[in-house]
This record gives sequence, structure tokens and C-alpha cells, in this order.
Amino acid sequence: MGFSIGLTTLVACFITFAIFHSSQAQNSPQDYLNPHNEARRQVGVGPMRWDNRLAAYAQNYANKRIGDCGMIHSHGPYGENLAAAFPQLNADRAVKMWVDERQWYDYNSNSCAPGKVCGHYTQVVWRNSVRLGCARVRCNNGWYFITCNYDPPGNYNGQRPYGDLEEQPAFDSKLELPTDV
Repeated sequence: MGFSIGLTTLVACFITFAIFHSSQAQNSPQDYLNPHNEARRQVGVGPMRWDNRLAAYAQNYANKRIGDCGMIHSHGPYGENLAAAFPQLNADRAVKMWVDERQWYDYNSNSCAPGKVCGHYTQVVWRNSVRLGCARVRCNNGWYFITCNYDPPGNYNGQRPYGDLEEQPAFDSKLELPTDV
């Protein structure tokens, strides 16, 4: 009898670990960074680095949205992209939703197609945003909420996200950026 209780407990612990591990595996810093940096690479912008200070800010704000999963910006000092979905949302899917707005961004006019949103995409590829921190929570209503914060922020009126090459210096890929500021 003791063996069956021990085995049941062991199986329950394994299942819990497997569920936790698989959910964490799809929402690690690298799971946010990789699709951001791929989108940036496609337009000739250098990579972002993970910043634990931004991640803590994002987690704190995400925790405030658990009660309603509201798509309300924090109005903090950073650039910010939000996503919410049901029944599941992970890092890759959230960033894909933002990057998919690329189809509505017109570089020549530096604007979105009429009636479309593309500001999430332009924040992802904003040349001067070099630090990233994101967080994910499951809201009380069962939805998932993701927020990513960018430093320095982007989306300044009149500026292009990745600029004309002659307007801005080339990104130095050897530049060491702080990750825990």
C-alpha cells in the first residue's frame, strides 16, 4: 500500500514538473529574444539583449493584470508591447503577432496602412531599443497576458524604426550591453 501511494505521489510530481517545465520552456528569455532578433536581422538591425531589470518591471505589471487581463499599457518609462489570448499564449506566438504587423507598415511613408496597426512591429525592430524584458501570466479568466518592455523606448513620431543607413551609425555587434542594470 505504501508503494502505491509513493508511486502515485511520484507520478503526480512528475506530471506537475513536466507541465511546469514545458510551459517554462516556451517562455524563457531566449524564447522572447530569438523572434525579436530574427525580425531585427531581417531589416538590418542589431540584436537585443535580455535585461533582468526590464523583465522584473514587466513581471510586476503583468501581475497587476491577472485580475482582468486588460490590454492597458503601464505608461511606464519603457516601450511596451502587450498581447493576450485564450486558451494559450506563449512567447513565440506573442512576438509573431507583433511581427506579423510588418505587412501593414510602409517604410516609404513611415506609416501604417489605413485602418491597420503596425506600432507593435515598429517597436520590435526599433534600432535604438537594445534591451528587452518580458513576462507572462495566466489571468483569472483563463486567458494569458504577455508584456514586453523595451529600453530605450521606440516609436517616436517622425522617426523611422530602423532609419536610413546614412541617418544612423551602424550597430556595433561587439558592443557589450548591460543585462542587469
